Amino acid sequence: MRFTDRRDAGRQLALRVREHLAAARPHLQGGHPPDGPLVLALPRGGVPVAAEVARDLGAPLDIFVARKIGAPGRRELGIGALAGEDPPLFDRRALDFLGLTEEELAADVARERTELHRREHLYRGGRPPPELAGRTVVLVDDGLATGMTARAALRNLRRHGPAAVVLAVPVASPTTAAALAEEADEVLCLSKPPDFRAVGEWYEDFTQVSDEDVIKTLQRP
Repeated sequence: MRFTDRRDAGRQLALRVREHLAAARPHLQGGHPPDGPLVLALPRGGVPVAAEVARDLGAPLDIFVARKIGAPGRRELGIGALAGEDPPLFDRRALDFLGLTEEELAADVARERTELHRREHLYRGGRPPPELAGRTVVLVDDGLATGMTARAALRNLRRHGPAAVVLAVPVASPTTAAALAEEADEVLCLSKPPDFRAVGEWYEDFTQVSDEDVIKTLQRP
């Protein structure tokens, strides 16, 4: 399955999320109770996908900023992730393979935490984060490769006492989707291609999402 762009993927994903909520949490259907679903996007790529899911559900949309920690000299290679003020989460096998220690990555962690705070401030514009206790949270991204960022986000979200956490993505590595089932109450994924290599290969248009795009989407009524 290939998607035209992130919004196309979001519209298709929204159907799966709606069906799941209707079956698993039927009390949320009809009207919008105070504990109704909340859609959280992992920026930046997850924002246009999540916007379509939130629109379909008639649910509020917000962001949850988490940051990938890349390997030194190869920042596109994710070996860890940060969420909130939690300690960094590392892929131990990747560290061992690359001969790295957590201490050697301290400067990278500090840089990514600074960027995390910058994005939270920029995207929220002073708004406080949403209340998660007792809510059904649908965490959305545009796809999962290693899943480190999603894993860090899910673990942090658990600390806020949501009623349930659903991870929803259009496409994912089969092994990553299976592994993250241990972290979320449900992992909803439209496509888990056995030949998965990178998220962008499953989109015809995978243009980078800008900070301005994120802000405009969040401000849209």
